[in-house]
Amino acid sequence: MPSNPFNAMVVQSDHTVLLEVDNPQYTEARDALARFAELEKSPEHIHTYRLSPLSLWNAAASGLGADGIIESLVRYSKYDVPGNIQADVRDYVSRYGRLKLRAGASGELLLSCDDPLLMLEVSRNRKVRQFIREEIDERTVRVDPALRGHIKKALVDIGFPAEDLAGYVEGAGLPLHLLEAMRRSGQSFALRHYQQDAVEIFHAQGTARGGSGVVVLPCGAGKTLVGMGVMEKLQTNTLILTTNTVAVRQWLTELHDKTSLDAAEIGEYTGDVKEIRPVTVTTYQILTYRERRKRGASNGESWFDADAGDDELDQPLTPAHFPHFGLFRERNWGLVIYDEVHLLPAPVFRMTAELQARRRLGLTATLVREDGKEDHVFALIGPKKYDVPWKDLERQGWIATAHCHEIRLDMAAEQRFTYAMAGPREQALLSATDPAKLPVVEQIIAKHPDDQVLVIGTYLEQLGAMASQLDAPLLTGKTPTREREKLYQQMREGTLRRLVVSKVANFAIDLPDVSVAIEISGTFGSRQEEAQRLGRILRPKQDNRPAHFYAVVMRDTKDQTFAAKRQMFLTEQGYKYEILYRDDLTDYDPERDHAAW
Repeated sequence: MPSNPFNAMVVQSDHTVLLEVDNPQYTEARDALARFAELEKSPEHIHTYRLSPLSLWNAAASGLGADGIIESLVRYSKYDVPGNIQADVRDYVSRYGRLKLRAGASGELLLSCDDPLLMLEVSRNRKVRQFIREEIDERTVRVDPALRGHIKKALVDIGFPAEDLAGYVEGAGLPLHLLEAMRRSGQSFALRHYQQDAVEIFHAQGTARGGSGVVVLPCGAGKTLVGMGVMEKLQTNTLILTTNTVAVRQWLTELHDKTSLDAAEIGEYTGDVKEIRPVTVTTYQILTYRERRKRGASNGESWFDADAGDDELDQPLTPAHFPHFGLFRERNWGLVIYDEVHLLPAPVFRMTAELQARRRLGLTATLVREDGKEDHVFALIGPKKYDVPWKDLERQGWIATAHCHEIRLDMAAEQRFTYAMAGPREQALLSATDPAKLPVVEQIIAKHPDDQVLVIGTYLEQLGAMASQLDAPLLTGKTPTREREKLYQQMREGTLRRLVVSKVANFAIDLPDVSVAIEISGTFGSRQEEAQRLGRILRPKQDNRPAHFYAVVMRDTKDQTFAAKRQMFLTEQGYKYEILYRDDLTDYDPERDHAAW
């Protein structure tokens, strides 16, 4: 195809792709890129994507071939696609599945490759050879079946991810089906078309090509229902891992309401209750609890980062270290579901490496991990199997239309002086918690008199001041589970209009009628956090009102820099942030804004 200067992309030989935001092709080009490239930068006019090995392997695992990727690059590129890019795309896509793991006739695990020279190279690699028991022929070696996950991780590390066709144990049987009508309301119920598609692609008709991988759907799009649809397909004992006790209770409610399971078949395994039943729901937190290292366990908020060391994958796990890890072996699980899989703590990665004979389903709104360990998810849970652009579901009415705004404020002169004299970490704190944000939040809320509002932040002192000023309850990691559930129920019933929440709002809050979220501080540049926070307001509203997300940031500070980084994932999904300044708020009208959008 000849060069076309009116196209939207510039594909560069360093594996970056520049995308013009103001180009008429932007939306369709962005949606094509999102299938096989990673967004790196998203300033106003030019977005930068990167073709990485992992992004190309995920594309290959989802069924997208090199020809389709190159065709998309050629279709939208202003200039000829560099030859090295076309060659590298073909090379990296072809690497996925050139090595295959299969079960041998007598139950052993075999690693094979049609290319004997590649097999020779791989088997001599230091990271791989420790797992090889015997060379069968020039194309096949026998490997340790107990270390199936470790082998897959090593192969990803050396750039040749294996396709795992070794199959899975069936697990103990469990008859169940999804109900045609919900028990609580009696309303008819069925999986939406995209949920059914996700189930079918993950299951792959029960073949060895299915059974492990990640389904990516936005918050509010019904990832829990996908999990239950997979359970119906497999008819087996299932262990479900979630982020916190509130999420456990939400899973329990959904299972009771929408499946044929009776109460005696569903168990809760938390700090309050220790039930092990055919379907058991627990938290990452209780699985990673250990006596000698409680950092983060007291407030339930920082535990995800407390054990994030990469070398955890090489550490032996014993009951002495993690007394609740025995739960993985308590029953003959046929399926393990990892809710919010992007938050998987390192010790659970380590145990998952030893659970490769069990089917594994990861559910998430974003595969972004702030520790950069997306390759661990790929190797140990499985590749991305299903993904839908958020804006597609919005256009179809499955999630609420969302308008994103960034409100930029200027620091007062005295505060600016203190900021200029501070070190980098103190500057981040000063700008994130600037008291000028508090009255602006009141202005925003006044613009939404009929909406339920979440005010979300990171720093407890700031949140306490905000709750006091708004005369609203404050919910943090220290809030007892019973009190949390009471506040959430009041929001669902409409008797509570405003709630100030800490980082616990990032995870699994089901508040369908909340339509406004105001972010006053965040965790540095966490893209996954921004996605989770917007997700809190994406459930469709009964009156079809749009959702509004506001990020209040201090102009020309680290707060603004981090906010730009947090917004990157949502930018990739098609959301644009309207920039407003404090003076703009006087004339700002959300209804007029909605009509303009």
